[in-house]
Amino acid sequence: MKIMQLLPALNSGGVERGTVDLARFLVAEGHQSVVISSGGAMVEQLKAEGSSHIALPIHKKSLFSLLQVRPLREIISREKPDILHVRSRVPAWLTYLAWRKLDPVERPRLVSTAHGLYSINRYSAIMAQTEQVIAISECVNNYLLENYAEYLQRPPQIVYRGVDTDEFKPNTYPPETWYQQIHQEFPELAGKCWLLLPGRLTRWKGQEDFIDLIHQLIKSRTDIHGVILGGAEKNKQHYADELEQKIRSLKLEDHLTLVGHRSDIRHWYSASSLVYNLSRRPEPFGRTVIESAAIGTPIIGYNIGGPAESLNACFPQGLVDINDSKALLTRTQELLGSPEQKPHLSTEFTLGRQAEHTIEIYKSLLTERTGASPSD
Repeated sequence: MKIMQLLPALNSGGVERGTVDLARFLVAEGHQSVVISSGGAMVEQLKAEGSSHIALPIHKKSLFSLLQVRPLREIISREKPDILHVRSRVPAWLTYLAWRKLDPVERPRLVSTAHGLYSINRYSAIMAQTEQVIAISECVNNYLLENYAEYLQRPPQIVYRGVDTDEFKPNTYPPETWYQQIHQEFPELAGKCWLLLPGRLTRWKGQEDFIDLIHQLIKSRTDIHGVILGGAEKNKQHYADELEQKIRSLKLEDHLTLVGHRSDIRHWYSASSLVYNLSRRPEPFGRTVIESAAIGTPIIGYNIGGPAESLNACFPQGLVDINDSKALLTRTQELLGSPEQKPHLSTEFTLGRQAEHTIEIYKSLLTERTGASPSD
């Protein structure tokens, strides 16, 4: 098969990583992989791993982007992919407009992945308008059925995002040099039991709940140290300042540290006793949950949205009802007292299974058209 994935750009982010990961798997399985985007830092990795990249400005939410419809149609006609796989709304619109003018008998099958809980409007509906929609969780699947049923040509298929088990795996401990560097940068962490809350700094990610939890915990456990890992969003530095002020007001400077954005997150998972996902609004998926589970570090999270799905599959004893601060404290104390309780990463949440399931969907669409098994 020849698969063409389309997305705005290839910089850092979950959609981008998922695109590159699938492309690598496709090549390893003997398929042809093409990616169209406006470019970015991950293009060289993509090409080094055997895919081809076509640069096209399909990223701007602007009427001028409609000028890319004809060039895109020409690329599709020239490349003759079996599958077009769109992963974002602007590329989805441009691809749909290019694709619908092609011969229905010969044109590629059109697939989309709904990565989020999109705003409910006609612009977002394009993600439900393809021949097959992939939802990254039951949460996203239900959202599509509730809000975009009129656009769906068939029920969505759930393909959970997967963790790279070569990168995130049990018994992978940080090197001593890493600890030395961290203790030099954050001396207050030395000799402490770390509790980790990863995620960008924004009001609904639960950082304030985490600070309150640490404030309660240290009344009985002076060895506890909370770590908030993640950077502030653009124009949101004031929220980081608010968190720092809250920490000072509760006199937690020696018990809680904001370490900013880190590229070594798997070491932080491994070095921590517990990891938290305390998002206060439903999220489409729980990446930090499955990464922690793959490492083997227990996770505690609120019972809402995609993270709760992942947690229920990998470590259900970590689920806590939102707004129940007492249960959050009690569950933390219980798990700290039971270090033998470890999460188990379900096969459905591995990168390998994610890619296999996606390829199964591609082949099913092609078989549906021809009535025979598609050639590899």
